[in-house]
Amino acid sequence: MFLFRRRAFLRMNIHGLHNNFCSAHSPLLPVQLPSRMESHLWYVLPEEVKSESLLNRYSELLSPSEKDNVLGMRGEELKKRALLARALVRTTISRYTNHRVDPRSLKFKKNNHGKPEVEWQIADDWQPPPLHFNISHTSSLIACGVTVDSPIGIDVEDKQRKLKNHILAFARRYFSSHEVEHLTSISDIEIQRQQFIKLWTLKEAYVKALGKGFSSAPFKTFTIRVRDAAKRGLHLSGDIDSEISEISVESLGPVNLTTNWQFALLELAGSHYAAICMEKHKAVGEKGNAPMKLTVRRTIPFVEDECVTGTDAVLPIGGLNC
Repeated sequence: MFLFRRRAFLRMNIHGLHNNFCSAHSPLLPVQLPSRMESHLWYVLPEEVKSESLLNRYSELLSPSEKDNVLGMRGEELKKRALLARALVRTTISRYTNHRVDPRSLKFKKNNHGKPEVEWQIADDWQPPPLHFNISHTSSLIACGVTVDSPIGIDVEDKQRKLKNHILAFARRYFSSHEVEHLTSISDIEIQRQQFIKLWTLKEAYVKALGKGFSSAPFKTFTIRVRDAAKRGLHLSGDIDSEISEISVESLGPVNLTTNWQFALLELAGSHYAAICMEKHKAVGEKGNAPMKLTVRRTIPFVEDECVTGTDAVLPIGGLNC
């Protein structure tokens, strides 16, 4: 039965670019671990992965249960995105082990609230890295964030995302009064929609970083505050002449949520907003907290990797004015 289902999966209706990708047998390049004040963000664009043989190679990385989950998706595009998401996580984490751990051998577990974590296989001669990761995806972009010794949450949202409900009615249901007041003050409907998506992306990244699930941290129990600060709060390795926002979270009501978190809000690949939330670390020998450092890479695992930090593909966002 499994063989039949697997063969059906391998006959996914994906065509084109076979000559470009079929010969892609390059190993995964190892990557240095992020520093304790650094986040790495990897993303893949599903439309760029069109080789059936490459997708088959990704399938071989998955565990039997992951393959079953992928095969259980309805529609070939959903199957493809689910496969790419699992392959991105496995190949990304493997890069930080300096070839000690094959992506196929990685095992995962979930915490008490369902957040995935790596279940490292301990060896006498090797100490696994204290990595944290989180994944998010839309129909056209899949992203994986990585940190060391710091919980992380990420969210990506399509800039053109359409909302079925009226924006303010939706905001009143899920957002804090401060956030609703901010959105209400915006008269331009399109700007209001964009600001709503940015806030939603930040709030979702925060809840995912907490790792407690949405029921333990409802959106109404905290507010996101954003203050414009020229090139403050996020360091990008590259020259970006853009204004960067200082973003913080404030806990509200009876739910006591921690607020020692740092945020980054980006425009990614020209089509998405991406939010990253990671726990703060005290800077050594300094008062207060050092700013977050961020490196962003676009990838097609086993084919190509491109550091896009400091390019038009990664633009810090300012101007929420909350």
